[in-house]
Amino acid sequence: MSAASNRLGRGAGSVTGRHPASRFAPLAQGFRPFFMLAGLWALLGVALWSCALAGVPVPDGPLPLVRWHGHEMLTGFVGAAMVGFLLTAVPNWTGRRGHAGAPLALLLMVVLAGRLALLPGSPLSTGVAAAIALAGLPMLLLLLLPSLVKAGQPRLFGPPLIVLLFWGGDLLMLGGAAGWWAADTWRLGQLLAANAALALVGLIGGRIIPSFTLNALRKTSRPAEPKPLPGVDRAAVLSLLGVLLTDLVLPDSVVAGAVAALAAVLVGLRLSRWHGLRTLRQPIVWVLHLAYAFVPLSLATKAVFLLSGAPWAMNWLHLQGAGALALMIVAVMTRAALGHTGRDLVAAPATVAAYVLIALAALMRGFGPPLTGEALASLMVAGALWVAAFVLYLVVYAPVLLLARPDGKPG
Repeated sequence: MSAASNRLGRGAGSVTGRHPASRFAPLAQGFRPFFMLAGLWALLGVALWSCALAGVPVPDGPLPLVRWHGHEMLTGFVGAAMVGFLLTAVPNWTGRRGHAGAPLALLLMVVLAGRLALLPGSPLSTGVAAAIALAGLPMLLLLLLPSLVKAGQPRLFGPPLIVLLFWGGDLLMLGGAAGWWAADTWRLGQLLAANAALALVGLIGGRIIPSFTLNALRKTSRPAEPKPLPGVDRAAVLSLLGVLLTDLVLPDSVVAGAVAALAAVLVGLRLSRWHGLRTLRQPIVWVLHLAYAFVPLSLATKAVFLLSGAPWAMNWLHLQGAGALALMIVAVMTRAALGHTGRDLVAAPATVAAYVLIALAALMRGFGPPLTGEALASLMVAGALWVAAFVLYLVVYAPVLLLARPDGKPG
């Protein structure tokens, strides 16, 4: 799986000297429409919420606006990125043809219908909107299941099973909001979805980051191999699953804090082996290390809050979502989009700016309100940084995602 994961981000060669194609091809590969949707929804979800904070009237929909914002940052933005990732990665892992054309269009319509059903101002009831919004990920997994079964490699089921857990979190959120059961399971579902996404970052990031770093450093005068630290890789991944399970059984507890502290140490040790500081001249690589660094940072902040109640650490979940999840998503989307459309793996200046802005937005959202005492001002600054980052992402990558490959090859 590691070799196949490496293919996910490898470029198809330089296209220097070739004329970019102008043909519209948003359904040529699975990542194209969903990486586009992820960027649009990240922008919309924060822009509308920021407008509401600024006093602009924004109507509730099937969900209260504050819940819609939190939900769509997870299952809208992160969910769309997951769909695009699996549609690209599973064909690489299994050696089978990817999905394009009509099947991809149908999946896109189902996922997009879920997003539109929950929009502020939507007239649908919470129950109807929830049912529509929950249809996308099961459809994706059913689409991928035949390829996974035919591949006959049980380890390939790991990421799709984590995505299924992510969907379970969405079910708990929306099902509780719709009154499908008596208990309010919003918080539990939010933690499950966020932790499942974090576990996927830990699993996939732990495979691709060392590989991409090794390949990049081999092209320099100072190649380096990851430092051996027996048992840490597996222990780090298992600790993230431990965080997920603990938050299901004992959410927001001292035990959950202790497990988060252990996971922070193990994930930090794992990251320390990958020579991230030696990639500072290659933004397309160092951003992966920076995104992964938000994993132990968010876990450590969570541990401090749950074990001590320190007010400055209260927004740990935003560090996890806006930092570890969002920055890793953008790092992978930008790399995969370039590699799978035949372009060189070089981040444009605007892309590098987007990386930095997302990191700053995450830090401001996580630490700004409690440390400055100016909650609204900090939220507005974080929102502005975030919106600017995704405007840059869309400006650079909309042509990459929507137009045909410049080398004339299919896909």
